[in-house]
Amino acid sequence: MAKENCLWGAERIRSELLKLDIQVSKRTIQRYMSKSRQASNQTWATFIKNHVRDIWACDFTVVHDLFFRPIYIFVILELKTRRVVHAAVTVLPTDTWTAQQLREATPWDSGPRYLIRDRDRKYGSQFSCIATSTGIKELKTPYRAPKANAFCERFMGSLKRDCLDPMLVISQKQIERLLREYVSYYNDVRPNQGIHQRIPGRYNEKGFPSQSGKIISEPILGGLHHDYTRIAYLN
Repeated sequence: MAKENCLWGAERIRSELLKLDIQVSKRTIQRYMSKSRQASNQTWATFIKNHVRDIWACDFTVVHDLFFRPIYIFVILELKTRRVVHAAVTVLPTDTWTAQQLREATPWDSGPRYLIRDRDRKYGSQFSCIATSTGIKELKTPYRAPKANAFCERFMGSLKRDCLDPMLVISQKQIERLLREYVSYYNDVRPNQGIHQRIPGRYNEKGFPSQSGKIISEPILGGLHHDYTRIAYLN
């Protein structure tokens, strides 16, 4: 009972046992409870699993151009579908700029219930104000705990491996163009292992496409990747 009901105390468990005609003292239950279960606080992984439909996550990553100037990429991700909700690029990631990105990602108060973010100074009072006014509760990750925001970390890793690392970065505009094309590819074409090979932008689609027809290949990001689809035969 202690393992299955993490919010139950010794007295609550004793009353449940009495229903089963089991006579045990409260002190005896307390002695065994400390050995049978961990602290009653819900683990982070359990929280994510229980509320995945209502959670977004956001994060920054940085790349350097040909002249070693930093360019910052900001992304907001929907956890359930792994869909990229919003992405933007800047050379000056201030609180005002970051707050504006959250505002653009949540038009008409269409945001999630929770938003995972780290404790970077880029998220300041203005960002928190926008989140609160939209009905979003910020979930701040612990210091030096990248696994707490693992979904965004995985996306940033994919973005760099699949798109940015093979490219020679020249300017912010180039990054913006590459990011738009990659996000479109990631959302609408690329199967995601985290959601059982479904496509984030077509998460609710069921079944498989027709297995007849000619297969065509469409280059993406200048041929760095390709999208393979079938064209139905015309009678």
